[in-house]
Amino acid sequence: MKRRDFMLAAGTFAGALMLPRMSFGAEGVIDVYFSSDQNVIDFWTNVVKPKFEAANAGVTLNLVDGGDGAGVAAIGDRALAAMASGADPQADLFEGFDTRVTVDGIAKGLYVDFETAGLSNYGKINPLAFDIPTNLPYRGSQVLLAYDTTKLDPANAPKTWPDLVAWIKANPGQFIYNRPNKGGSGGNFVRRAILEANGKDPSKFAVDNYTAEAGEAMLNPAWDILMDLAPSLFDGGAYTSGNTQSIQLLGQSAVTMIPAWSDQALSAIAQGVLPETTGLVQLSDLGLPGGFTKLAVLTNGVNKDAALKLADFLLTEEIQSAVLTELGGFPGVSWEHVSPELREKFADIIPTTIPTFPGGDWEKAINDGWYRAVAPNVDPAS
Repeated sequence: MKRRDFMLAAGTFAGALMLPRMSFGAEGVIDVYFSSDQNVIDFWTNVVKPKFEAANAGVTLNLVDGGDGAGVAAIGDRALAAMASGADPQADLFEGFDTRVTVDGIAKGLYVDFETAGLSNYGKINPLAFDIPTNLPYRGSQVLLAYDTTKLDPANAPKTWPDLVAWIKANPGQFIYNRPNKGGSGGNFVRRAILEANGKDPSKFAVDNYTAEAGEAMLNPAWDILMDLAPSLFDGGAYTSGNTQSIQLLGQSAVTMIPAWSDQALSAIAQGVLPETTGLVQLSDLGLPGGFTKLAVLTNGVNKDAALKLADFLLTEEIQSAVLTELGGFPGVSWEHVSPELREKFADIIPTTIPTFPGGDWEKAINDGWYRAVAPNVDPAS
C-alpha cells in the first residue's frame, strides 16, 4: 500500500511493454524494479546508487518504478516464463516484493535462497525481520506514537496500551487517528486495539483463517474498546481522512498525540513539517503493527551475482544508517549494527516487537466493522 502520500511525487509506471528493450539485460547493469513509493526510489537514486557504483567500478544501477505490487508481480510472471524458455528475464532485483506472489516461482527456483547465498552481512539482519529465505528484509517501518513534547513530558509518555488509553481519557480532545481504510497509521492503531482484545497474540490472525464467525468473535471486543475511546478523541470523536491530515493536526498543535508511521514521522521532522520538539515513542507491552520491506533476486537474471553484491551492500552499516537518517525508516539489521549515536538518538522507538497483521478478508472485515460499530455516522467513501 502506498501510504505515505505527503511524500509522494509523480511517479511514472514503467512496465516492461512501455520500456525500450535495449535498456535491459545488459551485463554490468542491474535492473531494479520497485513497488515502493517515490521517496524510496529517490533514496536509492540519491544514496544507494552513487555509493554502490563508486564501490563497484563498471557496475551501474537501472532503477525502474514498477508502478505498484501488481506491476512488479507481472514482471515476476514474465521472469518465470523466461526461465522456462531460457530467455532473458530483463530484470535482476525486485524491491518491495514478496516472492510468494509469483505462483510456483519459489518451487521452480526463480528466486535466490538468501540463506545459502553467502551474503557476508546476512547474519546482521534483525531476527524480528526474518520471513522466508527468498525474501531479504532490508528496511522497516512501524506505526508508533508521535507527540508534542512541549505539552507532554517524555517521561510521562504512555508506553503500554493501558497507559495510552488512560492518557487519552485524561486528556480529552488531544488524540486523533485516521479512519482505518484511509491510511496505515490509523489502520494499525485499530489493529493494535484488536490485538489487545485478543490477548496481544498476533498469531491468532492469518491470511487464510478468517470466517464470519471468527470475525464477529474476535473483532467485536475491539469495537467496544474503540467506542469507549471515541468521546475522548479530538472534537468529541472525530477521525482524520489520512496519515497526512493527522500529521498536520499535530504540527499545528491542534492535538498532542497521534499514531504515525515511523518513516513518515521522522521525515516530517527532518523536513520541518513537524517541529523538532516532536517526540516519538513505541509501546513496550506490544508494539503497534508494522513490517519490513523485502528484496528478491532472480536466479536467471543476467546480473545475478552483481545483484547479490548489491543486496549485501544494502545491509552495511553505512546504508542501514542512511535508512534511518535519510529515508526515515527502521534498519533491517539489528540495532547493534548501527552507530551508537543513532541507537541513542532513536532509543525510544527501537522496537522489541513488530506485530504484523494479515490483509485479505480480515482487512475488509476490519474496515466494514469499524464503520458499522465505531463510526456509523461517517461515510466510508467520504
